[in-house]
Amino acid sequence: MKIDISSSNPALISIIEDPAQVITLDANFLIPPYRKRLTKRGVKFEQFREIWLDPIFGAFPNLAIHEAVYEELVDVSPQAFVDEKYRVEPPGIIIHRDSSLTAVESVLRDSIEEKIAFLTDYDPMLDNKDDRGEVKSLSFIAVKGLLYFAAHDNNAIQLIEKSEEWSTGLDNVQAIKMFELIYYLYGNDLADKTAMKMLYKYQYYLTDREKSTNPNWGDFSSTMDNLYASYFK
Repeated sequence: MKIDISSSNPALISIIEDPAQVITLDANFLIPPYRKRLTKRGVKFEQFREIWLDPIFGAFPNLAIHEAVYEELVDVSPQAFVDEKYRVEPPGIIIHRDSSLTAVESVLRDSIEEKIAFLTDYDPMLDNKDDRGEVKSLSFIAVKGLLYFAAHDNNAIQLIEKSEEWSTGLDNVQAIKMFELIYYLYGNDLADKTAMKMLYKYQYYLTDREKSTNPNWGDFSSTMDNLYASYFK
């Protein structure tokens, strides 16, 4: 994924100023990145939880996933993590359920879902697994008027950022990228700084192509400081 930090993201500024807003997560925020065909170094779930999940859930009190994303968490560890968060009182995660939609909202959701699905590998008629989580998530939050979708998948981000051009019906949804939340934790002293640097490099600065298109950690962090540091309290 190519990193663009040529300008600030209003969505990131908004959650810096008010981290209690609802942020809906794509599945890739909950599953350890797997790039072992590119490097011998893998990330086990226990490590991913320590350096990423626990800090993220500690920083934002109203994180959410759609029920379709929960179903994607077929590995025992991510599902168990979500179950653990959901079963406490009050729940530590919000689960969006289509059954909560009114009849009017369901009709609107189906319309948006059809527009989005056309641009993905998901077929609502087949209800196949490919891209199902992001399509269901985006159509739900668009209908409910929820603003933020956090993703690492480039296609999901483009569905939002090119909503007008592609007529996806997601004009009011805003994308938050994983690298932006890596910086949020780093810049706000909410996670181990060395771990954030490592996670950034693993996700965005691993291959020769990534090194030719994406900024190294030093350039990335200093540019992000210039864009966002003044918003931290």
